[in-house]
Amino acid sequence: MKVAILVEGATEVAFKEKLHEFLKNRLGQKMPRLDFKPQNGRIPKEEKLKRVVENLLGDYDAVIALTDVYTGTKDFQTAEDAKAKMTQWAGNNPKFYPHTALHDFEAWLLPYWDTIQKLAKHNRSAPSGAPETVNHHNPPSDRIKEIFESGKSPSYNKPIHGKKILEKNDLTIAIQACPELKLFVNQIICLCDRSKEIP
Repeated sequence: MKVAILVEGATEVAFKEKLHEFLKNRLGQKMPRLDFKPQNGRIPKEEKLKRVVENLLGDYDAVIALTDVYTGTKDFQTAEDAKAKMTQWAGNNPKFYPHTALHDFEAWLLPYWDTIQKLAKHNRSAPSGAPETVNHHNPPSDRIKEIFESGKSPSYNKPIHGKKILEKNDLTIAIQACPELKLFVNQIICLCDRSKEIP
């Protein structure tokens, strides 16, 4: 099984190693080949997304797109809206699977706030509520950037610090705290072995 994963940029690529490690432990011999395809800032829209998906399906068994709901534009109102629009743009292709980070990828790092505090060298308290409810007006990426700016460490660098936040933590913690992340991970698992799905 070969799966192409469209991602917005370098931050999500930093996530690849941790995701691979988690899936390998779960899927063993059924582990797929996962190729992350950064899209220079955001997932393509409309006809361009359809072309990208169709081209990739010449070499891959499935294409997954992972977009932030908060893109800096008003394209998506909710996670469901983002998935519906991407499905439509891709031409309702049965081998295309749209997924979202709600509201941005950094929501999936918020469950590791203790690690973020250590890296930022600051004790600012974690945002309240579930990670994926941290909102458009002050998204998770801004919250993490703020604690780094308040602390005594270098400025927040998305790929470098994203990888450091994840590397010594258990991905299961974020999966259980973030329903959209669980859907994304389960999508990959189900393509390979439905019996291994995370409950």
